[in-house]
Amino acid sequence: MADPKGFLKTTERELPARRPVPVRILDWKEVYEPGDSAVLRRQAGRCMDCGVPFCHQGCPLGNLIPEWNDLMWRGEGRTAIERLHATNNFPEFTGRLCPAPCESSCVLGINQPPVTIKQIEVSTIDQAFANGWVEPEPPARLTGKTVAVVGSGPAGLAAAQQLTRAGHTVAVYERDDRIGGLLRYGIPDFKMEKRHLEARLRQMQDEGTRFRAGVTIGVDISWDELRARYDAVVVATGATAPRELPIPGRELAGIHFAMEYLVESNKAVAGDTVPNQITADGKHVVVIGGGDTGADCIGTAHRQGALSVTNLAIGKRPSDERPGHQPWPMMPQVFEVTSAHEEGGERHFLASTVEFVGNDAGEVRALVVADTEFVDGRRVPKPGTEREIPADLVLIAMGFTGPERAHLEEQLRTQFTTRGVVERDGSFQSSTPGVFVAGDAGRGQSLIVWAIAEGRSVAAEVDTYLMGQTQLPAPVAPTDIAIGV
Repeated sequence: MADPKGFLKTTERELPARRPVPVRILDWKEVYEPGDSAVLRRQAGRCMDCGVPFCHQGCPLGNLIPEWNDLMWRGEGRTAIERLHATNNFPEFTGRLCPAPCESSCVLGINQPPVTIKQIEVSTIDQAFANGWVEPEPPARLTGKTVAVVGSGPAGLAAAQQLTRAGHTVAVYERDDRIGGLLRYGIPDFKMEKRHLEARLRQMQDEGTRFRAGVTIGVDISWDELRARYDAVVVATGATAPRELPIPGRELAGIHFAMEYLVESNKAVAGDTVPNQITADGKHVVVIGGGDTGADCIGTAHRQGALSVTNLAIGKRPSDERPGHQPWPMMPQVFEVTSAHEEGGERHFLASTVEFVGNDAGEVRALVVADTEFVDGRRVPKPGTEREIPADLVLIAMGFTGPERAHLEEQLRTQFTTRGVVERDGSFQSSTPGVFVAGDAGRGQSLIVWAIAEGRSVAAEVDTYLMGQTQLPAPVAPTDIAIGV
């Protein structure tokens, strides 16, 4: 283990400081200050190398956490990144974006703050890129088999990299103008600068993966044409159909889904010209939805110069401590202050939006909000508690209902479950032979770490389908359930 007495000598959990709020809202750079190597070593030394490391069960990828904690404590960064890459294709993504269910499962977390696993992970990969240790791993031979991956988010990219390294010729199709899916256009730069994505895409290109951006399957190329061109197809389109809020006034101008707003902002930050961009500049902004996407909208609105930002969540405020019904090693729902919340604005819980109110020009000017009460197990507005909140821009961030179905149903003729996701069997294969499904398209809205795990697993199943056997790892099955998701 790292330091046998490390968890006794260092009992505090130390993370890099966030840059001062007045400074960081002036730019789009990541919010954290550079980490201190001495602090990182101390924190890695807190890992107890448990006989039964529950952090493994918390991580869908099965990351070898105690091993690379020990190696980072010893200063063996190159070996540490090899152990990290053995289970995780993209630790630079998970180390920044994953909510770290591994930390909720840390044995030390039973009676002390858990090990800073996520910070050690991202420091390991950042050090590796800085030192040139992340190199292309092209296959030794080609199989002559071809695979199309539709969707370039974390699931699609993970599947593509694994299949390329297995020797198949892989093309990744993306309907947006750049590769990356939600990593590119759904995640603001203050959470993950796009240089990290670009560096990984360069590695994948050098390995032989081919990227086809700006191609909508079902429109530019039919699904039948795609199946005819390739020996196997992986559907990794994500769960991008937003959950609607069908209340009076929804048709008013100035009310948008969160992803409409975030995509345009990310394109503008990348240097693109975005005609009639949705912007929070000089506006009273209301964000409906208390999850990560809502927080991304809040941080973006601050940087665009919003006059005010109000966040509405229909549910109760989570407790500050782990709830009794979510004991260790479960991933608990606790109150969180993200970097975006720290930057300002108001948060209201048990808030039900009743109506959007407009002006004479047909633009939203306010929301009617009421307290939420529970009636027969349902959350409903409490009569007599209605009030108005000023709003020039409303962003609906209430999650997603599943993948966009039209072309999949009409052309690919895939079946969907009652949950609205693509039906698949125990080998990730859909009802259409040779068509496999990975990530949120088959799982529903979930975590980035689950997307990567499913991408790795579907690659193993596709390899078996094409070659009769595989040596690729398969960390999860379609029936696995993520604790706390």
